[in-house]
Amino acid sequence: MNNRIVFMGTPEFASVQLSALVSAGYNVVAAITQPDKPVGRKQVLTPPPVKELAATLGIPVYQPDTLRGAEFSALLDELDPGLIAVAAYGKILPANVLEYPKFGCINVHASLLPRWRGAAPINRAIMAGDTVTGITIMRMDEGLDTGDMILWEELPILPDDNYGSLHDKLAQLGAKLLCSALELIFAGTAEYIPQSGEPTYAPKITSEDGLLDFTRPALELHNIIRGLSPEPLAYCNLRGKKLKIASSQYVPADSPDAPVIPPDTLPGTVVAVNDSILEGCKILRCDDTITVACGRDFLKISQILPAGKRMMCASDFYRGRNICAGDKLC
Repeated sequence: MNNRIVFMGTPEFASVQLSALVSAGYNVVAAITQPDKPVGRKQVLTPPPVKELAATLGIPVYQPDTLRGAEFSALLDELDPGLIAVAAYGKILPANVLEYPKFGCINVHASLLPRWRGAAPINRAIMAGDTVTGITIMRMDEGLDTGDMILWEELPILPDDNYGSLHDKLAQLGAKLLCSALELIFAGTAEYIPQSGEPTYAPKITSEDGLLDFTRPALELHNIIRGLSPEPLAYCNLRGKKLKIASSQYVPADSPDAPVIPPDTLPGTVVAVNDSILEGCKILRCDDTITVACGRDFLKISQILPAGKRMMCASDFYRGRNICAGDKLC
């Protein structure tokens, strides 16, 4: 039996899967990952996490610019995989790659398919206010995350989860299920179940996704902030400058902690920050957050990243005379 595994993946999520395969004793003969990319303001050429991990494990690394053409086909012939394990590789696998290994190409997808097919399932689940997500292990086909399922498991999304915390929990769950799925596949006992139900899609996150529109309900904005933290971060504008927001709280208008504001208060208005309170506003207690009126209910902003500065709590931003009640976020 050909138990040679080629692993294909790029970010930290994928490196967790690779580490688990090696720890479980699977025969990983190569890691294929994206080319190094410039990162940060100084555009420093940086290797992907999978490349760094594979190097420490002594696994040969390949970073092809394309998976199409004779060069990559020759590489597959050389590596001779019986199975290709894929996790967040970042490119569509062409038909000749999908059909190459005897046991197929097996993908770790961070959602309960067919919900959230696509590039950003973790972000989109939180941003949509979902309370449950999970991992699906599937045999890949030419569609966008449309392959038959082998294993899946639910994971609750907790109210205080953000993208970072949920990412880490799903990565560990994915690693466990991937190893279990490979055991079934190599034993010849895996069952392949077609997906059923109405699909939803999780396109790649864009800058527009992070712009907060305060005419929307506060809960929606809170979920966007959670879904984009700790990166790339949701944002708004204050006096023409970008203000990134890392954490928040949602306050229903009927909550005892909610302020009572003048009826003509516009969405996006800062109604309270520390001891600065909007004229005509009644509030039970002040705290260290920036309380903002929204289309419905209130958003309390607790951690921010001003343009060109370090991450800070809202009270530090206020103490620097950067914001006060009555200011407008947009």
